This record gives sequence, C-alpha cells and structure tokens, in this order.
Amino acid sequence: MAINVIITDNFEELSKVAAEIVKEKIIQGLQDKSLYVLGLATGNSPTGVYKELAQMANANKFDSSRVRSFNLDEYIGLPGENAQQRTIHPQSYCYFMIKEFFGLLNNKFIETTLPYACLIDQKILMQELSSHPDDWTELGTDSGKSIVIKDKASSEYLSWIQETILEGYAQKIEKSGGIDLQIIGVGGRGHVAFHESGIPFEGSKVMLIKLDKNTVSNAVIDGQFNSEDECPHFAISMGAELVYKAKTVLLLANGERKTMSVTESILNEPSPDVPISYGQLYSEKGGNLIYILDKIAGRELVANKKKLEQKGIEIEIKSS
Repeated sequence: MAINVIITDNFEELSKVAAEIVKEKIIQGLQDKSLYVLGLATGNSPTGVYKELAQMANANKFDSSRVRSFNLDEYIGLPGENAQQRTIHPQSYCYFMIKEFFGLLNNKFIETTLPYACLIDQKILMQELSSHPDDWTELGTDSGKSIVIKDKASSEYLSWIQETILEGYAQKIEKSGGIDLQIIGVGGRGHVAFHESGIPFEGSKVMLIKLDKNTVSNAVIDGQFNSEDECPHFAISMGAELVYKAKTVLLLANGERKTMSVTESILNEPSPDVPISYGQLYSEKGGNLIYILDKIAGRELVANKKKLEQKGIEIEIKSS
C-alpha cells in the first residue's frame, strides 16, 4: 500500500514540508512535459502551503507560468445579481484563491479554473428540483446529499447543469491530461471538499451537492453570512472518485478536530462514512498518497505505528 505518512511539529512545518514536495513534483513533471496540472483546495489547511509556494515561484524556484490549476469546489447561491457578482463575493472560493494564492504570484498560472457553480441561480435550481422530482435522486446517508440528475431530464435547466456544469468540468480536467498533484484538506468527519460523509464513492466525479445542515448553520455562526437564507445551500464539488484519480494526492491535516477522521481513514476499512478513506483503494491501485500532518492530527497514527507497519505504511516523523 503506497501511503506515506509524515508527521510534523506544527502548522508552519507542515506547510514547509508540503510546499517542498509540491515544488519538487512540479520541477520533475516539467522535465517531461510542457505543462503541470495542480488540483487545489480551499480552507485553512493549505493556506500556509500556498504562501510558501508563491514565495518559491517568485524566487524562480519553479516556473509557475507552466502550471494549470483546478479547484475542488465552489458554492451555489452566493449573494449577487449575476454570475460575476457571485464569483467575486468575499465568501466565494474564487475570491479565496485570489487572496491566498493566485494574487501572490508574480508569474501567474497559465490558467486557473474552479467549478462553474456561480453560473447557477440557486432560486431557479430549487424551483426546478421542486417542479421536476422525477428528474433527479438523492444519494447519501447523512444530511449532506449528492443530487444525481438523470439522463435526458425533462427540465432543460437541470439538463444544462448535468451536461455543462458537472460533466463539462470533468471533461476539462480530462482534456488537460488529468491532475498531476491534488492537494486536499480533511473535514471533521473525514469528508473531502463537499463530498460529505455518507455519499457513495461510485459516480462521484463532479457532483451537485445539497449542503449539510450543519455546514449552513456553521457558516452563519462563523460570520460568513448574515442568515441561513443568505447562505448557499448547494455547491459543485469534485468527489472522492475524481480526487483520487490524480497521480499524487497530498492530504494536509492539523489540529484536534482532524485527529479522528485521519486515524479512521487509514486504520479502518474504506467506508463512505469517511470519504478520505477511499485513499486506501487508490493506493492499492498504484496511486501515490502522502499524508502530511501536525503531531496533533497524527497522534493516534503514531500510537498505532505497529498496525500501520502491518499494512505496509511507514511513518516519518520530522522534528525541527
């Protein structure tokens, strides 16, 4: 099983170690081809990595002008009268990426792409789902659901979402040659992007997600939105099935909230209840999976070092 686990002292060290790996992968990849494809995540976990990578690129440690990127997810239903306003809303993931990474680069990536969620009008989506119940089904055992739109849906709007927004994003990634290295964070219940706990792995390339009620409530509590009515209730997201098609997956996790899901994802059998556990199947098929954790998130893995060794997983502990 090709899973490498690296334990670092803290978030700063985690960020430096991860950025160094990404830099080396880019340099190696660009020896054989003209373009390197990065998969990127939002959230707190990768912010330090992005700052480190921007500094490296600006110091000419690698050629950022030969990099193309694809992001994991984006909200549907951000406040705004049109797609442009929704895209640049301060809570959009597009805005996040410009602020935390893209805007820091002197030599910009050749192209940056996020899911086309801001093209969707949430009110129209909800109306079409309500008036065409036979056009779609829900998948998932928790409150976060994958909305699967059937082929040849009678609703033109839902059909457009399926063909242009979902399949279109997956096809663009495929036409780029696929993702060389995908950076992911970890949700508290082991979810990746908006592939929520309980959503099946199969058929989860790019999904229309009805957000978990806790996700919506927490966004208001955290001050991201003024009310639940203003908060997005849907998102477009890569699923675990597509995430784990990348040549290398770099999983970042720090802090107490991630400890249990990180531990379960490797020690227990793969389960849709912990979407990142799909990485075990990915590694068995030859995928290169690297966990980079701080010592808190990796605490239980260190405590179960012998069990991991029985699975062929070595832990590397880096100490500054």
